Amino acid sequence: MQQYMQQAIQLAKSASSTGVNPRVGAVIVKDGRVVGFGAHLKAGEAHAEVHAIRMAGAAAYGATMYVTLEPCSHHGKTPPCADLVVESGIKRIVIAMSDPNPLVAGQGIARLKAAGIEVEVGLLEREARALNVAFLRSLETRRPYVVLKTATSLDGKVALDTGDSKWVTGTEARRDVHELRSTVDAILTGVGTVLADDPALTVRLDRETTQPLRVVLDRELRTPLSSQLVRTANDVPVLLYTTSDDVSKRDAFIERGVELAAYTSLDAFLQDVYARGIGRLLVEAGPTLVTSLLDGQFVDEWVMYQSPRVFGGKGGFYRSHHDGPLDVIERYDVQSVETVGTDIKLIMRKEESDVHGNR
Repeated sequence: MQQYMQQAIQLAKSASSTGVNPRVGAVIVKDGRVVGFGAHLKAGEAHAEVHAIRMAGAAAYGATMYVTLEPCSHHGKTPPCADLVVESGIKRIVIAMSDPNPLVAGQGIARLKAAGIEVEVGLLEREARALNVAFLRSLETRRPYVVLKTATSLDGKVALDTGDSKWVTGTEARRDVHELRSTVDAILTGVGTVLADDPALTVRLDRETTQPLRVVLDRELRTPLSSQLVRTANDVPVLLYTTSDDVSKRDAFIERGVELAAYTSLDAFLQDVYARGIGRLLVEAGPTLVTSLLDGQFVDEWVMYQSPRVFGGKGGFYRSHHDGPLDVIERYDVQSVETVGTDIKLIMRKEESDVHGNR
């Protein structure tokens, strides 16, 4: 049994753009043979159960389905998966975890049981929860799962005092960042970074990928019309949050394909992008925005690349200071440490107590 659920989990990991939806995989087994499988690959498109049942066809009748998350029971952008499972003739379903979404929350399981399907819940639940840590966090906060990416020296500096910051890390680490970009729905930066570095914020890999939305916080509309972001806005969307009411400036951006939105606060901004379908938000920004996000405790995951060099000086990425005590300062759990080329890569997440404390 575990091998089939593990396959379903691996299928779910293949999803890269599910937005605010969870990553889900499903495998259908009959007479000891896999007859269908699928994953929810993109928000608004067919769910994992649909793909698996379509592949299995008539073989689904009397079979067992292994699925990483409780089938949905409500009409959203797609019909209820629980109804399709019933109609397919599947006789048994093994579910890794129930869906905490209030729109489902056990109703899918109840629908399956009412139809006479044998239901088992909890196989590899820990692995299934880890698969959807971003989805679970966003359900609680009603904002995107925020991933902060930083590239620093060993002593935490993002640049020399001369302003030189290109390149802090090596070629392999920079390519790894493009892999990271390919897993998110949007990339956020501030106008300071646009002015200093003129970034493209696109995914550039030797394979086809979906480009994330590019988001800029720019209160006074200082982003140059000649910037890479504006020049490519008709090819890869750009969403710019501003407080400016300068009509001529606004029109100039709109004419070039840049979408404008009103900025009031970081919290309101995060709620707004979540409502737009952004489930995973990658932050690639300078010290001002990074400090605000950390101070607001908005960072859920931190991917830190460190060059094995010491810069010295004052070019750090965090501008606030803490008076303590130490035990009140937010901390992160280290998930992994590895070398990428000549650099160090750390992945950290909020402590579990911080993530699930309000449940």
